[in-house]
Amino acid sequence: MSEYQSYESGPASVQKPTPDVEGADVSRTARAFWLVEPGSGEIHSVILPDPGVGEVLVRTLVSGISRGTEALVFRGGVPESQYAVMRAPFQEGDFPAPVKYGYLNVGVVDEGPEDLLGRRVFTLYPHQTAFVVPVDAVSVVPDDVPSRRAVLAGTVETAVNALWDAAPLVGDRVAVVGAGMVGCSVARLVAQVPGTHVVLVDVDPSRRAVADRLGVDFVLAAEAVRPDGGFDLVVHCSATSAGLQLSLDLLGPEATVLELSWYGDTQVQLALGGAFHSDRLAIRASQVGVVAAARRSRRSTSDRLALALELLRDPAFDALVTGRSPFDELPAVMSRLADGSLPALCHVIDYEEDADRCSA
Repeated sequence: MSEYQSYESGPASVQKPTPDVEGADVSRTARAFWLVEPGSGEIHSVILPDPGVGEVLVRTLVSGISRGTEALVFRGGVPESQYAVMRAPFQEGDFPAPVKYGYLNVGVVDEGPEDLLGRRVFTLYPHQTAFVVPVDAVSVVPDDVPSRRAVLAGTVETAVNALWDAAPLVGDRVAVVGAGMVGCSVARLVAQVPGTHVVLVDVDPSRRAVADRLGVDFVLAAEAVRPDGGFDLVVHCSATSAGLQLSLDLLGPEATVLELSWYGDTQVQLALGGAFHSDRLAIRASQVGVVAAARRSRRSTSDRLALALELLRDPAFDALVTGRSPFDELPAVMSRLADGSLPALCHVIDYEEDADRCSA
């Protein structure tokens, strides 16, 4: 799914890719990952602007790959009708390519206001070694949240928005179909609602171990059955027709599937001739581009992201970080994630040896 469609943010200064130039000011250059054409990525040098008033220079420690969306972007699967709404906050270039895309970044403020100097911050920024953004584009990472876990802030923020949309109640029976980054985050948060029984559903049996660490039950999709009375809520995150059909089949009468998947240019097929009409079932879309209507008048996107970072004090979320690679290997890593040869939930890119540190 796309986690940041139409997010209200944008770069203060364009940071252009540039050839490595002999004699260039090293203190004002950085390296960035670009999708140069569908299926092919490269690392290019960029020249950074000097941070101005109200801006910060951030040095990246780690970035996370939002596997579903970024693999789809890497393959060139963004439909033309969605080019505008699929733009990430600090994206450069245009779909399908060349484009610099990503939004899970944790770094250290090297220049800027005194109260932020040396602080670790989360930014909705692509994979780049350093960058300049407005102060209000960064969110301080709590001191006791490790950097590699903190890259999940954007994903947990999506899950927070989903819970605001779905409003699960005490004692609800909830199924989450699709045990990717978003599905696992939703399952962990819903499980904190008193009395809920949460079942994580996926086609991959290895996700059982992840579910155990998240404190929720697990069932293979082929073995999932509708309990007596059905589930009170099903959250769908698999981005497949089969997963959405299963979600409907698991619902109780007059209940809702909350759809978090983003399908790109994939067509969806459903069989709606069964209980869909007789049981008055519903499918409701949820995505993170705007704050859920239930909280929109009282919470900003900054408030929501700050809440996600606080929730990441929970070490259970470490279960979602399933791999790591150095920045220089990112082009090959993205290719393997896109073709499925590298299994992962959140694959983390390391920029420095101490990337996993917490603040002192």
